[in-house]
Amino acid sequence: MAGVHGLAAAGLVVLLLAAVAPAFAVDYTVGDTSGWSSGVDYDTWAKSKTFSVGDSLVFQYNMMHTVAEVSSADYSACSASNSIQSYSDQNTKIALTKPGTRYFICGTSGHCSGGMKLAVTVSAAAATTPTPAASSSPPSTATPATPSSDPGMDTPSSTPDATTTPTTTTKSTGSTGGASGSEARSVMGLLVGAVGLAMMG
Repeated sequence: MAGVHGLAAAGLVVLLLAAVAPAFAVDYTVGDTSGWSSGVDYDTWAKSKTFSVGDSLVFQYNMMHTVAEVSSADYSACSASNSIQSYSDQNTKIALTKPGTRYFICGTSGHCSGGMKLAVTVSAAAATTPTPAASSSPPSTATPATPSSDPGMDTPSSTPDATTTPTTTTKSTGSTGGASGSEARSVMGLLVGAVGLAMMG
């Protein structure tokens, strides 16, 4: 019986990991079906995407092209002579490991000036999600100050209700803003529970 519980818990862990993993990282094929080639508007392509730490760029191209990661200045000058990294394997996957802007060009002469250049702005991972919840707490602090200036004996009895309402609103705002963080914590809780069940069995 204990073995059955252990197997069930292990199965649950595998299912949860499979369901959660895709939510945290996205592989973007640069240029979508056009790939990394001449005649594609990479500025428009990049503006339609949201890149985050943990995502990857996948460059698919033929042997006429290369991928060179360059500095901002070299990106503007279409110069690959001082590239940070250069690739020619025709199927290059580059992990976006930190926030900031990264610059890529085709190192083949004339291709960058013809439009084969890509700049992507990478956002921090979901760790920034709780910040809106913290910034929404000052409105609940300001609310009690308003009822205290109201004269009358009936007002103090309604003050707790007024204070409670903004607090509830603040909490719901925080949970809405931190939905991905809550989901991650829920999944982690399930994983810990599943491991605990497996150890008990």
